[in-house]
Amino acid sequence: MGRRWRDDRTFTPMQHLKFDELKSEMSSSSLLNYWTAVWVVLSEDGLEFYKKKTDQSPKGMIPLKGAAIISPCQDCGNRTLVFKITTHKKQEHFFQASHVEEREVWVKDIKGAVRCLQGGKRFARKSTRRSIRLPDTINLTELYTQLRDQDEGVKELKLERENRIFNHCFTGSTVVEWLVSKEKARNRPEALMLATGLLNEGFLQPAGDLSKDGAVSGEKSVLLDQTDALYYFADSGFFCEGYSSDEDTLVKEEFRGNIVKQGCLLKQGHKRKNWKVRKFILRSDPAYMHYYNPTKGDDPLGSIYLRGSVVTAVDFVPDAKRYDVDGNLFEIITSDERHYFLQAATAEERKEWIEAVQEVSKSGN
Repeated sequence: MGRRWRDDRTFTPMQHLKFDELKSEMSSSSLLNYWTAVWVVLSEDGLEFYKKKTDQSPKGMIPLKGAAIISPCQDCGNRTLVFKITTHKKQEHFFQASHVEEREVWVKDIKGAVRCLQGGKRFARKSTRRSIRLPDTINLTELYTQLRDQDEGVKELKLERENRIFNHCFTGSTVVEWLVSKEKARNRPEALMLATGLLNEGFLQPAGDLSKDGAVSGEKSVLLDQTDALYYFADSGFFCEGYSSDEDTLVKEEFRGNIVKQGCLLKQGHKRKNWKVRKFILRSDPAYMHYYNPTKGDDPLGSIYLRGSVVTAVDFVPDAKRYDVDGNLFEIITSDERHYFLQAATAEERKEWIEAVQEVSKSGN
């Protein structure tokens, strides 16, 4: 639980996860519900949320004393990764994780904090160095950076276990063997102690049932030196495909990425070449751009895989039909030579979309 508990006001990637929070605001005519991305910090007595991870002051705080948690929550239609927190004043707050495992870890930790508050205890993150007596010379952050090295570190794989497919993960024994082979530890017991320190600090996360059992088997988390125990890097693109333990939901790869930008654009059809307003959602890791009918449900009409694509501003579209469309046009050409013509409302908006798509096409998986 180390990465969700905060020792001070300084943000680090290991202490925060990106969530969607459903905020409800009353107006004179209706109740407006919308989802927005926030950074969330679990403190000893509440859940703080920030507009972005670099903010020093939270947008708000949800007190956890006397709170109730429901997971999975079915109040949000076909959103299957949602959990709900109801405060002692009956205020409801909805959060959506990026995958089932992430939701389960958050719910477990929040429930633990609620139990401590009910018992009059202070829930604080335990020191991994004290619990497993790591030498002061060990720098876990530096060690984690070396583990994550694309060339020399532990390789992320797609592995099948428990009738599920785990993406961007690795086994506990792989971590131990890497630590020994790179002379970070003298033997397997010492390597296991280092790996457990990385797990307790939140750098590594349990992925499957076996590794999760090991993480809660005693007073402190234990990394399992086994080929069937799966783990993933805390800031990786981990996701699981298959049936979860509490719902029949398939987590699709296309929708697991963080939302980078969203909004409405005019899109030219591929067959009839007519133009229609579509809502676009741009995601990274993996790099996808989904488009929707803004007047209908949440099911996308199609998707554009952006890895290796080219996006440029254009002055006109050669085969535009129905009516002439000019101004603020741009074109996306995918790696498989598929062309998409889009129009933004303003020149500034076109520039923002082009820059966002370019960035995702280069950095996204």
